[in-house]
Amino acid sequence: MKFAPALFGLLALALWEAAVRFGGVPVYELPGPIAIVRAFLSDPAGLLEALGSTLFVTFAALAAAAVLSVAMAMGMSASKLAQAAIQPWAVALQVTPLPAIAPLIIIWVGDPFVALVVCATIVAFFPLFANTATGLASAPPELHDLFRLYGAGRWRTMALLRLPAALPYFLSGLRISGGLALVGAVVAELVAGSGGFASGLAYRILEASFRLQMPRMFAALVLLALAGIVLNFGLGAAGQAILRRRGLV
Repeated sequence: MKFAPALFGLLALALWEAAVRFGGVPVYELPGPIAIVRAFLSDPAGLLEALGSTLFVTFAALAAAAVLSVAMAMGMSASKLAQAAIQPWAVALQVTPLPAIAPLIIIWVGDPFVALVVCATIVAFFPLFANTATGLASAPPELHDLFRLYGAGRWRTMALLRLPAALPYFLSGLRISGGLALVGAVVAELVAGSGGFASGLAYRILEASFRLQMPRMFAALVLLALAGIVLNFGLGAAGQAILRRRGLV
């Protein structure tokens, strides 16, 4: 059973290649897997370097989103006033489409790298924030009563009770936000690339599409998909390892 995904993928690739070859599909419309591999092998260093640039933005945005989400969730958990002030703006940020505001962010921020990180952070922020806020409120009421009985203050209760209770929720949100940070980085790079700032794998996709180099464009897309899969499973495995070490799974 563990080989089922790989076997299914190989079968899909074989059918794809056969359909392209025997159907006479032009390479500029839909390249086959062999043409895509050849396009990657023609410039592996350039594509991998562009992927590294995109992943650097992704991880920087994920780190920023983690810090901001935990800080704001803690503020909401500690104060009803903070909750009333923060929550509507967090929701508004979550429902705002990034392509609509990315050009403004790039213009306002000025520095291209920082602008890309800000755009990706906006996309990655809400799942982490919502999950962490839910986790901070998940500690059993009887434990809160016990902490009050022993005279624990608000911040001591936060550190010893609420934050440990929120850890599984935070790690779950981190796994979701990892993929969203990658999506945000790609969207921001596409907008920046349209404006002349060449950076990351998304710009390579734009460049290849303008030149009708479809195999190269698909090679970049495959790299992005593989990076997203590895990121998702890597964050999931790291989260499980942390929870096992703390005896939570």
